[in-house]
Amino acid sequence: MNQAPPSRPQPLARRLFAELLGTGLLVTVVVGSGIAAAELSPDDVGLQLLENSTATVLGLAVLILVLGPVSGAHFNPVVTVADWFLSRRDPEGFSAGHVAPYVAAQVVGAAAGALLANAMFDVGTSFSDHERASGGHLLGEVVATAGLVLLIFALVRSDRVALVAPAVGAYIGAAYWFTSSTSFANPAVTVGRMLSDTFAGIAPSSVPAFVVAQAVGGVIGVGLALALYPSPAITPHTHQGETRA
Repeated sequence: MNQAPPSRPQPLARRLFAELLGTGLLVTVVVGSGIAAAELSPDDVGLQLLENSTATVLGLAVLILVLGPVSGAHFNPVVTVADWFLSRRDPEGFSAGHVAPYVAAQVVGAAAGALLANAMFDVGTSFSDHERASGGHLLGEVVATAGLVLLIFALVRSDRVALVAPAVGAYIGAAYWFTSSTSFANPAVTVGRMLSDTFAGIAPSSVPAFVVAQAVGGVIGVGLALALYPSPAITPHTHQGETRA
């Protein structure tokens, strides 16, 4: 979700740190605002969701703006894999060898972000008991993830990357409300959220099904992006191994 090609190659270690930091802070925003919402509006679940989604919209857009020029601001294994797949024939596209390190950094960051949110609100860390893996929730994750991937790569492949930060924030905010799952749309974030038994948590038993649904949504999103934008716009290349998304 890079806003602009960096002026010089970014070392892989710096990019991984940006992915770890960004994914961690994203989960901190999601879990922390969920805890705050439950405390501030204990008797109104709709208001809790509004508070949680508003914080996530704003936090995600800011994180993309801050960290996009460093790592591409994926913060999401599905986006990382999609970026590699869509640029795999481009010698200057996202390197296959960087997929696993990116995903590892995202998952570690997500777990750390949940722990940080728990610590800030002094709620303790434990696995969530919030079961979410119903058929409707899984369909919601397919829809949410497909839409997210389509949005990102529609903008990238039509040379509108400057719109990614506000557009992704807006989409996730909307998807909180129009999907039954409240739009996790991110395997790393899903793993992180199982470490907080709060409003934003998810039971470990629901995580595998959510991740599978997100992967399916990612495949659908890539297919839609290729169908609608079969050829990327001609833009200046980024450096070898750096994402354009």
